[in-house]
Amino acid sequence: MEFNHISVLLKESIDFLNIKPEGFYVDGTLGGGGHSERILQMLQTGKLIAFDRDKDAIEAAEKRLAQYKDKLIIVHDNFRNLKENLEILKIDKVDGIILDLGVSSYQLDTAERGFSYSYDAPLDMRMNEEDEFSAYNVVNEYTKEELANVIYKYGEEKWAKRIAEFIVERRPLNTTFELVEAIKAAVPKSARKSGPHPAKRTFQAIRIEVNKELEGLKEDLCSMAECLNEGGRFSVITFHSLEDRIVKEAFRKLENPCECPPEFPVCVCGKKPIAKVITRKPVLPSKEEIEKNPRSRSAKLRVAEKI
Repeated sequence: MEFNHISVLLKESIDFLNIKPEGFYVDGTLGGGGHSERILQMLQTGKLIAFDRDKDAIEAAEKRLAQYKDKLIIVHDNFRNLKENLEILKIDKVDGIILDLGVSSYQLDTAERGFSYSYDAPLDMRMNEEDEFSAYNVVNEYTKEELANVIYKYGEEKWAKRIAEFIVERRPLNTTFELVEAIKAAVPKSARKSGPHPAKRTFQAIRIEVNKELEGLKEDLCSMAECLNEGGRFSVITFHSLEDRIVKEAFRKLENPCECPPEFPVCVCGKKPIAKVITRKPVLPSKEEIEKNPRSRSAKLRVAEKI
């Protein structure tokens, strides 16, 4: 299957980076290569370091971006290991970082990857197919309490306990459609008449758990910001409230890292601001973009600048 993915908030996220032709930039979520391509088009002597956990994404991006290979370094790794990889590449600091969090359209639409409740496939959901841990392990090996916690915490699903009970009763579950049927049976018919697909929140939660998408994300974002040169920008696109909340909190901590008790009249911890927030409110996709790409509907962009 061709790696099709429409980059969300493409113009806005790249414009905020203030690309310098000679600068060094990081795309922490290469995906379909849309954001990377836009950056590479603006570079002359600069370099782009692009990260992805998905080998399918890397293979497709290498073809799409072949004409820019002299300006592009692709790393098969999690963006959270940015600092270590920059050290290996002997790059001290970069001038901008972009992250497009979440799952790509390719991953959702490739049935055998098991990300979507719309296709019948083995329970997988691994962004890095070299990982051993998959959705099958979460669905079939977690206790009822652990499952309910994951579904509630990462899916914000009010029927989490009931869904977990139905999953445990029907185990073993081997495919996405078996999981969907368990979820549908658990969610009352009255709750299925409106709103998103009844399996949407549970599938999101299991995917997040499998790939540890939110685990330590706030700390990782703060660490990544330290890899920026003064004036360097950090653009982060999120797709659900949990991600956005973490990004907002991380940027707030970068802007005000003081750990003194609120009753202290002056700061004595000595922690200085690392960055300033550029977007006080998140940037949202336009009506036109949502019409062209309905999956952009929930996207939010936040930007910070290193000081």
